[in-house]
Amino acid sequence: DVQLQASGGGLVQAGGSLRLSCAASGFTFDDYAIGWFRQAPGKEREGVSCISSSDGSTYYADSVKGRFTISSDNAKNTVYLQMNSLKPEDTAVYYCAAVPGLYYSDYDKTPPLNGMDYWGKGTLVTVSS
Repeated sequence: DVQLQASGGGLVQAGGSLRLSCAASGFTFDDYAIGWFRQAPGKEREGVSCISSSDGSTYYADSVKGRFTISSDNAKNTVYLQMNSLKPEDTAVYYCAAVPGLYYSDYDKTPPLNGMDYWGKGTLVTVSS
């Protein structure tokens, strides 16, 4: 069975840090790009960051550039999102998802929300002011 298990969310004060993890299983990890999306209350889900498992290419939304860092440990089939200098507007449920590398190759653009093959359950990040 395909699984994407996100973890690491929690409550943190503004300016603090959290590291999210996304553990993948049940598919060929190296053939996919793994993305992080978030959805705040009353807002649409948006792409935050994405990494190619094959060549390490990365995408960051403008709102998180310079604060968030995505990385991949292919030996563990796990992608991490290091979030620093957190702001209250980062509060959201964070989801990880997988898209075949063949279908997402332009890392200047946000990963395709409707094109992701697999989704994990979200993890809640709450940033207090």
